[in-house]
Amino acid sequence: MGGVNLHASRTAPTPTPPLKGRGSLRGKLSPNAPLAPLVWFKSGGAADWLFEPKDLADLQDFIRALDSAMPVMALGLGSNLIVRDGGVPGVVVRLGKAFAQVSASGDCVLNCGGGASGILVSSTARDMGISGLEFLRSIPGTVGGFVRMNGGAYGGEVKDILVDCDVVLRNGELVTLPVADLHYSYRHSELPEGAIVVAARFRGKPGEPAAIQAEMDRISASREASQPLRSKTGGSTFKNPDGHKAWQLVDEAGCRGLQIGGAQVSEKHTNFLINTGDATSADIEALGDEVRARVKAKSGVDLHWEIQRVGRVK
Repeated sequence: MGGVNLHASRTAPTPTPPLKGRGSLRGKLSPNAPLAPLVWFKSGGAADWLFEPKDLADLQDFIRALDSAMPVMALGLGSNLIVRDGGVPGVVVRLGKAFAQVSASGDCVLNCGGGASGILVSSTARDMGISGLEFLRSIPGTVGGFVRMNGGAYGGEVKDILVDCDVVLRNGELVTLPVADLHYSYRHSELPEGAIVVAARFRGKPGEPAAIQAEMDRISASREASQPLRSKTGGSTFKNPDGHKAWQLVDEAGCRGLQIGGAQVSEKHTNFLINTGDATSADIEALGDEVRARVKAKSGVDLHWEIQRVGRVK
């Protein structure tokens, strides 16, 4: 999931968001909506507004009616995200079941809603005899998030399988962007600011369902053995620098098990931070910055955050 770092001081939202006209709004709009239950770290503040659209037309109508100065951020499964303790300004959009459909369209292409999970996409690909998408099984997020972030693991990246994606721009317009327009790099795209990915097409290649399932099983077993999947975590914390593995740099800097408040560097995989129970988002972010400082001092390498950090510092 993408986002921007916003540090504005907290201001209470007005009872009604600054819409230019509510029209026939059919989705659910909630003020001061707690986000901690919706993100993997289970920490952080509230969104000024949380909007869960009924369908695509509802989302477009809402975005069009929204004051153009109000920030908009999409939220998927909340796996690669630190929501700061002061909350998120503006509107957080969460895509529900209407955006979680996956279907095949021939030529080994899957049509995927922006709210569909990596597990659903890879499982549907298996059922349709489409290989090359198995790695999505290991990405704990939604199509919208890993299209934005060029999600990847186990030798695959979204840039290798994406045909194009449908996005709702900040003005409410629906456009289709081919993969070339996203200018992908490692864990980064150039999606327009405030754009929400509502659908994507992925292309694989013909494969046997049994072989596809075997590869998915291998990936699942590898993740279970090496990652703290049962903990409150945010997934891979830092990008792998050129020629290095982030986990190894963190380990060599003596950070395995390092703790600030309720936040800890995982003993099982040192590129994962975990909330041991009562960590604030400030604890988690401070721990990440301390790890970065120790790695820089030990190896001279700058680690860059892979986890998105959004919202206000409390």
